[in-house]
Amino acid sequence: MNIILLGLNHQSAPVELREKIALDNCEPAQLYQEFRGLKCVDEGICFSTCNRVEVLLTTSAPAEEAVEEVKSFLAAQNGIPASEFEKLLYVYQAQEAVSHLFRVASSLDSMVVGEPQVLGQIKASYRDAVKNHASGVVLNKLLHKAFSVAKRVRTETGIASHAVSVSYAAVELARKIFGDLSAIKILLIGAGEMAELAAEHLLHQKASEIIVANRTLERALILAKRFNGQAVAFEEIPSLLVKVDIVVSSTGAPEMVVSAEMVRSVLKARKHRPLFFVDIAVPRDIDPEVNSLGNVYLYDIDDLKGVVEENLSARTHEAGRAKRIVEEETIKLMNWLETLDVSPTIIALTEKTEKIRSAELERTINKLDILSEDQIKALEVMTQSLVKKIIHDPIMFIKHFGHHDRKDDYLELTRRLFNLDQAEERSPDEEEPDQA
Repeated sequence: MNIILLGLNHQSAPVELREKIALDNCEPAQLYQEFRGLKCVDEGICFSTCNRVEVLLTTSAPAEEAVEEVKSFLAAQNGIPASEFEKLLYVYQAQEAVSHLFRVASSLDSMVVGEPQVLGQIKASYRDAVKNHASGVVLNKLLHKAFSVAKRVRTETGIASHAVSVSYAAVELARKIFGDLSAIKILLIGAGEMAELAAEHLLHQKASEIIVANRTLERALILAKRFNGQAVAFEEIPSLLVKVDIVVSSTGAPEMVVSAEMVRSVLKARKHRPLFFVDIAVPRDIDPEVNSLGNVYLYDIDDLKGVVEENLSARTHEAGRAKRIVEEETIKLMNWLETLDVSPTIIALTEKTEKIRSAELERTINKLDILSEDQIKALEVMTQSLVKKIIHDPIMFIKHFGHHDRKDDYLELTRRLFNLDQAEERSPDEEEPDQA
């Protein structure tokens, strides 16, 4: 059995080609019905996002045959010749395939390192594969392990703890100023896309109220409805500065929308409560002079980009630690794969039963301290014979089905029934599988 992963991503192929080979428009049931019909594929999962199209599979056939068959499958699904994309395909096998999957799930292979979306996309793809009976013992274990590796990377490193989008960086700064954002009132000036993203992030932090001011009231109403907020006229901005805590501005106005004098006039009424301006507009909407006023904080687009660049640098540093975790977990997974063979399973079963037998016999002998040497020897022989007879049928079962097409299923079942991987499962480094 071999594990193979092949695909294209943002590093290997341009977006024009990734669009042509994408599988996200395919209906999963139909896709997997055809995928499962491939003669070289034992188990398989298809991943398709804006930045990658990958196929992960196990095969008992020669790797070259399996790869050629999957290339033809991808070509047929998209109605393009394989020659159009095959030179840009990467193909990984065995340990390299496992390591690549772990890197992708942990967002180490993403365009923005540490972004969380890719893990959700992999989970969704895995659910489709399971629902359509394309995933089996090996890929189930591999994907669950990938989810736990991603969780471990996010828990033990700071790879996801630094904002790397302008909109989210604004929210991070707001949290530093206000701490808990649940009682915060927000004023959106303008209805640009980045302001919308910032508003979404703020609402995710349980901000209490959003007010939208836009030159076109109709657009303000639409946005306010989306955020369950309130739409107001542009002329109401000065009076609103008394009550709101955060102002996110992103208009296309050629002149300043909020002057320093406008802000200065409301400071007394605000009673020294902090006021945080996020100016995403170019040209800027907020007079830079407001930053000199007490308890007023202003960050413009350049300030936020500076924060993002610092955070990206921090994530890159953390990626080194994350890669070591991926390497460690890849070795563990490969060790498990080696157990999916007849001999290691029989040896593990024999060793475990012998360990139980000898421990129980010793405990019994210690309680019966009047036993003679001959009696002890007789007990030894009897318990050995008993154990051999108990495990005889399971061992015959393993040997018989060890050459069956579903060998991996039977070996995994045996290992679970007798809990032969007990030591590994109890390891503190082993996270519980994420049941996607």
